[in-house]
Amino acid sequence: MALKLRTRIHDKDEEISRSTYSSALAEVGLPTDMADLAESTALDAELRASHHAGIDPVGTPIIHTPDPDGQPFGPVVSPIPRGDAAGRLWDGVLLVSGTDGFFELKWTRTRDPIFT
Repeated sequence: MALKLRTRIHDKDEEISRSTYSSALAEVGLPTDMADLAESTALDAELRASHHAGIDPVGTPIIHTPDPDGQPFGPVVSPIPRGDAAGRLWDGVLLVSGTDGFFELKWTRTRDPIFT
């Protein structure tokens, strides 16, 4: 959903509006009336709690795995995998994060990020 909004606003120069929210929601199969929440403060406390649950462990946006002893940084991937490739990546993340004593795996970046 966030990628759909980013593409509409930054790549297609659409206005930040209820119409843009509704179109992006429809594109990903979500109810368009959720666009009403964009300017509402009704879920602010829940949103802040969710944000802090994700970012507080390491200070950067992360994904959470079932590992009780820590959370990964990343994965950092560019371009973003889609469909089955995204599922295979997630399966791999779960596999390595479930290995006792596994802490880190890095590569030198050989290209700039790809945001499409």
